[in-house]
Amino acid sequence: MATVHQPLAAIVGEKPADLSSKEVLKRLSPAAVKAFLKIRELWELRDEDARQLLGGISNGAFYELKRKARATLDQDRLTRISILTGIFKALNILYSKKLADRWIQLPNDNPMFQGASPLAYMRRGGLPAMLRVRQLLDARRGGQ
Repeated sequence: MATVHQPLAAIVGEKPADLSSKEVLKRLSPAAVKAFLKIRELWELRDEDARQLLGGISNGAFYELKRKARATLDQDRLTRISILTGIFKALNILYSKKLADRWIQLPNDNPMFQGASPLAYMRRGGLPAMLRVRQLLDARRGGQ
């Protein structure tokens, strides 16, 4: 049986960045760190929460990141920041500025969160939970 090969809508466009390349990581890291620190500020995240969202980095590494925003991130941290940036963008499309900045810390009655905040859910579930939150918000943006 013949099949028709059509690209998925989400994949059409530019090739994704080659995150295995140290040069690419070095080029993307400063903007990613700056974006993360701004999101952290707007969401009023405690340092402990911010460190956990970045994969559980140490206090010293986090303070170094805040002090020297030109640090080169590894693939995992760059991916985490990318997901958080997508969450931030979706929230700002869906809600008013005030609610968009508070949503992450508010208790949520969606069964996925079990009454906890999306932040608590992401802290507990790590990267897979962050992806689920991003997917939830993207689905809401699409009217699903």
